[in-house]
Amino acid sequence: MKKTLARLFWAAVATLAAFCLAGIALNRGEKINSIWLVVAAASTYLLGYRFYANFIARRVLALDNRRATPAERLRDGHDFEPTNKWILFGHHFAAIAGPGPLVGPVLAAQFGYLPGALWIVVGAVLGGAAQDFIVLFASMRRDGKSLGEMAREEIGKVGGFAALLTVLLIMVIMLAVMALVVVNALQGSPWGTFTIAATMPIAVFMGLYLRYWRPGRVLECSLIGFLLVVASIVGGQAVSQSPSLAPLFTLSAPTLALAVVVYGFLASALPVWLLLAPRDYLSTFVKLGVVLMLGVGVLFVRPELQLPAFTRFTDGSGPVFAGKIFPFCFITIACGAISGFHALIASGTTPKMIAKESHACPIGYGSMLLEGFVAIMALIAACVLQPGVYFAVNSPPGVVGGTPHAAVETITGWGFPVTEPEMNALAREVGETTLFHRTGGAPSLALGMANIFAQGAGRAILAFWYHFAIMFEALFILTIVDAGTRVGRFMLQDFAGHFYKPWGRTSWMPGVVGTSAAIVCAWGYFLYQGVRDPLGGINSLWPMYGIANQLLAAVALCVATTILIKMHGRRYLWITAVPLAWLVVITFTGGIQKIFSPYPRLGFLSHAAGLERQLRAGQVASSKIGEIHAQIFNDRLDAAVCGIFMSLVAAILLDSIRVWTGLLRGTRPAQTTETPFVASHLEEDAV
Repeated sequence: MKKTLARLFWAAVATLAAFCLAGIALNRGEKINSIWLVVAAASTYLLGYRFYANFIARRVLALDNRRATPAERLRDGHDFEPTNKWILFGHHFAAIAGPGPLVGPVLAAQFGYLPGALWIVVGAVLGGAAQDFIVLFASMRRDGKSLGEMAREEIGKVGGFAALLTVLLIMVIMLAVMALVVVNALQGSPWGTFTIAATMPIAVFMGLYLRYWRPGRVLECSLIGFLLVVASIVGGQAVSQSPSLAPLFTLSAPTLALAVVVYGFLASALPVWLLLAPRDYLSTFVKLGVVLMLGVGVLFVRPELQLPAFTRFTDGSGPVFAGKIFPFCFITIACGAISGFHALIASGTTPKMIAKESHACPIGYGSMLLEGFVAIMALIAACVLQPGVYFAVNSPPGVVGGTPHAAVETITGWGFPVTEPEMNALAREVGETTLFHRTGGAPSLALGMANIFAQGAGRAILAFWYHFAIMFEALFILTIVDAGTRVGRFMLQDFAGHFYKPWGRTSWMPGVVGTSAAIVCAWGYFLYQGVRDPLGGINSLWPMYGIANQLLAAVALCVATTILIKMHGRRYLWITAVPLAWLVVITFTGGIQKIFSPYPRLGFLSHAAGLERQLRAGQVASSKIGEIHAQIFNDRLDAAVCGIFMSLVAAILLDSIRVWTGLLRGTRPAQTTETPFVASHLEEDAV
């Protein structure tokens, strides 16, 4: 009877998912309610976790709780530490959920709601979640080794060295972009700065509380931490309204950049239980709370999507960013569907903290689905804005005009009417001087979230919700900077260990401190360049972020495919080979276009050449010459870095294909580097 009821339930969920997806895809001409997207995503994710994740866990990976994990066998109280499943889930989700699921869908909404929605739903189930789960499993079975180290051991020295170098370089660029988003969100915001700063001593308190004062009292500590976070949010509003305290927390971009660099160093060098894990767990309260509030708000308000299924900008002429819907929709939305950065976390801090192998399924696969749901919420928040408002906020002055009058004329001419009084009234409501040209995605996301919250609680507190959303975005993204820096330290230690063995030991403190300093200085340099960029940094670095992230996912899938072939031959290689083929096509197509396109808004080199022609023709004011030179340097740097990334990934892919061919033909032994079985003596309720 129970089996029959279960089958009927899942059949109903499958029917609901198919009905909602069809309704979203086939609807034309009429506005669609946002509830369709929520139900389609939730039901599809439930099906994916129940059946696809279960299939991978049981049939493909054969998870075994009788086997001791690295956290148990190599426990050192610093990096290797068996951690409660839900605390680790919070840490992992907080670490992977950065700017991608928030900013990417907002930017890609310029194509309309349909392309992004379908990519987020389908890509997360078949691509991103499977990648995260398999890479986490592989690292867990190999003493928590990094992605680059696994590539060297499983693929070979050539591909492995290229992978190690590629991952390290891509990590530096990605961390710089993530930190830049945080700096831009907190700049001039005493409320957000105070709240973010307060989470750090609260996290240290929680770490000491669970470690020494009240071990095992997770629920008790969680409640205390939650109340302290709520107090810090309320206190942040009070600080922002205080004439004496507000200036202390109103920091410039360079000062914030330095503060983020210092925090990144501490999060990397200090024991994981003291700052990193409790702060990420703490941040998860806010993240999940806001996402839940947004979901409830959507269900309660049921706002209609104002943007159409497809806009006129699918041809590549979009004002938010240049490029056609293929491949740039699938590059712009990375973390919400599939993300290479996740593979770094899944082969970095998380596998060193898993207490039981069965925890890998909810942590690896489940966390990615939750992030996909966050991306759907962000897409809805952007699409419920009036199209004219959306484009007025997200379009740079170089495209729509430098004055509000010019911007509204241009945007209205596209068929998306908007007026100056409308934009000015909206800016006053949220407590801003202007909302024109607020590029980068974060302000429009905050505006959309605030509108949804305000429809349920009244527009009188729209300003509160807007600034609350800004703070939420900064908190959301900063957690990926701290975990990413620690993972970067692991990778740098792996790399340095080839030249001097002690550097490779995570227990050697001079190596820990030295590599932590090196990795934060590397991404800190690009962060500072982004802060000084006359266009704010995002315009030059975000395209590189998207391409680098998806190239990194291709590297992770090469490693995962190699491991699956060694385990099962050709039987299950499709699980990772199909997403890999798709990523190779979109990233190389996008990378080539970004480097060589003759369209200046799209191609790095053509844009730099156009600026040089302006300089030679004397068309640039003397006060702007320095800015133009900085833009030219950024364009050429982006082109060079993109070319290097693509070359390295091509080398890894070719070397992987060579290994796969040998394995499938039987000319190469299927030897894996899994650690031998050691029986676990850790009781699950002991953590």
